Amino acid sequence: MGSIPFIFIILLFHLQKSKSQTIESAHLLDLMIRDYTIRNFNIHFKTGTVQKIHLPSNFSSIDIATAKFRCGSLRKHGARIGEFHLGPGLTVQPCVERVILVRQNLGFNWSSYIYSTGYNLTGYNYQLVSPVLGLLAYNSNPDGVAVNPYEISVIGTEQNPILIHFLSSKASGNPKPNTEKNSSILCACFTSNGNITFREQVSAYVCLGTRQGHYALVIRAHGGSVGGGGTVVTPASSPAVNDGGGGRLSRWKVAVGSIIGSVIGALLLGLLVVAMVVKGKKKAMREQIERRAYEEEALQVSMVGHVRANPNASRTRTVPRFDNRYSNK
Repeated sequence: MGSIPFIFIILLFHLQKSKSQTIESAHLLDLMIRDYTIRNFNIHFKTGTVQKIHLPSNFSSIDIATAKFRCGSLRKHGARIGEFHLGPGLTVQPCVERVILVRQNLGFNWSSYIYSTGYNLTGYNYQLVSPVLGLLAYNSNPDGVAVNPYEISVIGTEQNPILIHFLSSKASGNPKPNTEKNSSILCACFTSNGNITFREQVSAYVCLGTRQGHYALVIRAHGGSVGGGGTVVTPASSPAVNDGGGGRLSRWKVAVGSIIGSVIGALLLGLLVVAMVVKGKKKAMREQIERRAYEEEALQVSMVGHVRANPNASRTRTVPRFDNRYSNK
């Protein structure tokens, strides 16, 4: 599992990039939530018991709930976790012994920046009227959580669907929205490849899904305002939006994250250049020492570039000697 502050820096950096990179940021956010959930999962909770996961302060507006189920029981009986109602008859692939369900409520901040902006929801002429709710499944060990978790497919059908209930009678603070079905509000499903599929509600503020993923309620935009008598829906578990924040992440936080990411990248590049320079200097110094050692040998070896030449011995002549026996005659 990666470092959560590092993933946060990368996530902020990606928020200023293109659509494909913003979708990658959605995947990074899912990985961060997965890792933190598994790291703080209480294995002593009974199977099927929902427990809350508290994320770091940087992600305090995101609400997380999780529970562990037996795969066979999940397929046969279904499950309920937060706003998600999973009916019986599900297909779980692969069907490991135990499965961890992670339910996400991203709040309006992250929903707006990653899904509304990143998936170009305004390009479809729609805008969010609810936070994005996510449901993801991962493998689990019988006696705890998996060391190497991976995503599991939970698939329903039109007859045995996954229902997402966006409206809760426990909504705090605001008057209860109109519970009559509004035909101008649609269900949006955000796929991992960057597409959005729209469909009508099955009942007031209730959407139908056929697999795990991310869902939200949207309404067609009319001149930048919500029309058709639509009401912003805030599920009970959705954290309140900060006053004065406009439901958006402060731009200075994005700027700070981008600067930090750029500094880290420049630092790593600088260290790489320094390592290459030091290595080159050491190699040159080693070659110079070897050259001097060869030149100072007793035979006075000459160097031609990096090639050792044969010794060049000076020519000598033996001095002639005369026989004394003939010199005295």
